[in-house]
Amino acid sequence: MAITHVTDQTFQEETGSGVVLVDFWAPWCGPCKMIAPVLEELDGEIGDSVKIVKVDVDENQGSASKFGVMSIPTLLVLKDGEVVDKVVGFQPKEALSELLTKHV
Repeated sequence: MAITHVTDQTFQEETGSGVVLVDFWAPWCGPCKMIAPVLEELDGEIGDSVKIVKVDVDENQGSASKFGVMSIPTLLVLKDGEVVDKVVGFQPKEALSELLTKHV
């Protein structure tokens, strides 16, 4: 499954069911650029069981505010719309894979 870019308007619809990894990011953020290829790899490996979505915090401040995102990248794991895990900052692929495996 491809990584989806969501907005404040589509957030609920895109994250309401199943296990979803939400990447709160911005185009000017260095660590966000570093984690992007890691997320692409993960999507290729576990995209069947975990949906990955990206939220640009500059354009979608409502979603960022709702989840108390203060630093980026912030990665939230949602299960059926509820936050079950959260990590802030760059994470290696192994760490993210382990994090997601707990919730699938």
